[in-house]
Formats: sequence, C-alpha cells, structure tokens
Amino acid sequence: MYVSRLTLHDFRSYTSVEIDLDAGATAFIGSNGQGKTNLVEAIDYLSRLDSHRVSGDAPLVRAGAERAVVRADVVRGSRTALLELEITPGKSNRARVNRAALTRTRDIVGVLRTVMFSPEDLALVKGDPSDRRRFLDSLLVLRTPRLAGVRADYDRVLKQRNTLLKSARGRRNVEIATLDIWSENLARTGAELVSQRLRLLDALAPHLIEAYVRVAADSAPDRRNVTATYRSSLDLPPELRDQDAIEEALTEQISRRRQDEMDRGISLVGPHRDEVTLMIGDLPAKGYASHGESWSLALALRLASFELLREDDDDPVLILDDVFAELDQGRRQQLAELVGDAEQVLVTAAVADDVPAALKGHRFNVAAGEVVRD
Repeated sequence: MYVSRLTLHDFRSYTSVEIDLDAGATAFIGSNGQGKTNLVEAIDYLSRLDSHRVSGDAPLVRAGAERAVVRADVVRGSRTALLELEITPGKSNRARVNRAALTRTRDIVGVLRTVMFSPEDLALVKGDPSDRRRFLDSLLVLRTPRLAGVRADYDRVLKQRNTLLKSARGRRNVEIATLDIWSENLARTGAELVSQRLRLLDALAPHLIEAYVRVAADSAPDRRNVTATYRSSLDLPPELRDQDAIEEALTEQISRRRQDEMDRGISLVGPHRDEVTLMIGDLPAKGYASHGESWSLALALRLASFELLREDDDDPVLILDDVFAELDQGRRQQLAELVGDAEQVLVTAAVADDVPAALKGHRFNVAAGEVVRD
C-alpha cells in the first residue's frame, strides 16, 4: 500500500498543491514553518481522522477558508482507490471513496493505513494517561475499522451520562431510570472497548519487546526489557479478556460508585479512566526513563504498531516527521535499517543531511508554500 498522489485545497498553509509520490522512501526537506509537516499530516489524517498535532478540525483549514479538501490516490496491489475528505469546522465532514459518498465519514478510516512517528510521541511515555489511551484506540481502529463505531458510541454515552450526573448533582429527585439506561449502555460499550484494548496489548507485546531491543541496543541488558500493562479502574484479573465478564464487572462497579458519581457529577468508572503502564526493566518509564530511553520507547511503540499492522495486512505507510534531528548519527542509521523495507516511507526534515542515505530516495524541497521535486 502506498500513496501515489496527494492533492490539498485550503489545508493548513496550502491554498492548492498536488504532488505525485512513489513507493519507497520520499523525503520532504524544508526549514521549519514552510509546510512540510502539513503534507504528511494530511495523509495521516485521511487514514485516521485524527491529527497528531491538534485535537480539533479548525486549525486544519487555511485561515480565511470555509473548508479544506484532502484527496489521495492509494495503490494497493494492482488497484488504485481515490480517497477524498472534506473538512468543515463546526459541521459534519464528508468522505468519498472512488467518487462515491460515504454515509458515515468514519467509514473511510482504515482504507489507507498509516503509522506516524513525530516529536509529539514523547507524550506516549511522559504524558497523561489520555495520551496512551488515544494511542491504543487509534491503533485499534486501524486494525479493526468497525471499532470506530464502538469508540464513538462510548464517547456519546459517556457525554450524555456525565450531563445527567452534572444536572442531578446535589438534587434528591434524580431520574434514576434514565441514569440506569445510560449506565447499562456505558457498561456494554465500555466492556467491548476494554476487551479489545487488552487483546491489542497482548498482540503488540512481542513486537514492542523486539522493537525496543533493536532501537535501544546500546542500553544495559537490564534496561532493554520493556512491558506495557493495562491498568483498569475495575482492578480486573490480569488474564481476563471475556467481554461479558468485563461488562458484569463494570455494571457492579458502576452500581457501587453511584453515590460518589452523583455527588461529584461525573462518571468515575469506565475505560476513560484506565491507564497503560510502560515499564523499562523494573521501573516505570514515566518519571524514571532518561530522555534517550523515552525517545527509544516512543519509537518502539510506533515500530511495534507498524509490525502489527503489517502482520495483519499490507504494509501501512510509515511517516517519520522531523525525528532525525533528535537522534544521533548511530540511531539515525539504525532507524533507517529498521524501516528500509517498508512499502512507503515519508520523511520530513529541516536539513537534508539529517536524513540517512537509505531513506533519501525521492526528494521534494518545500519552501514558501511550494513543493518542488528535486
């Protein structure tokens, strides 16, 4: 799988741009602020309907424009699919595949699959639990696109339940029957999300261990072993994966915490409260890992994701956004060797010399809104 053409209209800094791409490695070279990251962000957004830089759609639309359009030709084997996404802040986005409109925009997720590594990924190690939950859920949806609906349903139920709890805070005549309905929905959708997250971590574990060993080869032996453990607000048995059993545990805990939730006006139980604990050796990575170890672990998480998706299906498009400036010469070469056999690798860098020779491949110079093939 690879992107053979990218077209943008009013996306970020671009009024209009169209570039032809090839399989293999492609480097976008340009000074900071020239728009090179905007190109790969558009491809990644078309894959996941999520940006690695912002949480909302508004910054994706060029200042002064009403909407942005991202269009890509995606080659998979002998077939080419045309993907189109119209982004309109404050309104529903619209998606098409081969000119046919999709009933639900989220159905475009997973048609193109990407894995992006960027400086923002340090948050996977050093950031809040929400950063690690977002990483898991995004990977879940890429592997199994129907789970985009499960995640959307859970977010909707959680929002409605929190609204009810907030309105009932401090009141005695709470609409218990309505709260029970939302609690049942929260337990049902939450159980599937938790079960899928647990299974995903099981599948990811061997790839993460191997990736970290290869990325952090110069670390002491006792600092090469990494684990990612799911920490549920339910205190589930480590081996539990059964969705029905998790739903039962959620239902019981929600019932037990009802008064606390009504007093505080917020849902205190569910996958939105869960955490993924990353360990290096015997110590938690957050708070104990050095800067270099944190970088290595973040990179290993992305490489493990790439290998897992590749194991399931075709190679995803691998995007390395402005990461080589953070790595020494040895690690740059090591990373290039790890990803050199990917179907398509898109690299951004401010300085051409930062990109290892193995990944320079095709090259575009990006400056003042112009993207020119070298």
